[in-house]
Amino acid sequence: MANGDFPESAEALDLLRCADNIVCCDGAIDKMLAHGFTPTVIVGDLDSMKSETKERFKDILFQDKSEDYNDLQKALKYCQQQDIDHVVLLGCAGLRDDHFIANISIMATYAEQMDLVIMTDYGLFNAICETTTLESVPGQQVSVFSKNENLPLSFHGLKYPVEHRCFKHLWEGSLNEAKENTFTIELHGEGVVVVYRNLR
Repeated sequence: MANGDFPESAEALDLLRCADNIVCCDGAIDKMLAHGFTPTVIVGDLDSMKSETKERFKDILFQDKSEDYNDLQKALKYCQQQDIDHVVLLGCAGLRDDHFIANISIMATYAEQMDLVIMTDYGLFNAICETTTLESVPGQQVSVFSKNENLPLSFHGLKYPVEHRCFKHLWEGSLNEAKENTFTIELHGEGVVVVYRNLR
């Protein structure tokens, strides 16, 4: 749970209720408590936490004072240390758009090490580094973002198919649409691609 807008969608709240572990960035703890959720662990430099909150949760605090990483990266590094390799990132959007862009980039950076998904109240972002088939519904809006202009991609099962095409600009693979219950993004080489599916 990052310190953006607290999720409001039924999908995200249901996910929180049944999560095996909730790793909370320290800046988001007050929001979690206000919405009735208790984390498994609180990660960060802990400087912004109230003293009473620190005392209440002293047994689940994981302090990382590194200035080289933000709190989301610290939380992901904690997950790696605990061998947690399937992570849904919540609270990544809202409040600051630049943080949201940075969070998507962080997800892409860790994509080769972990299975990561960003869930917002409006959609899902997956970072993939190999040919991947994703679930969908007919008519679902899909966008594909690749920053590697030397990575050929093919789209299967989307309204606007692509065959062995390299994208020079991030927007070129956006605004597509699922035709069936699954679609496949084929990578003809090495790289990381971010795929968005809307939920609304």
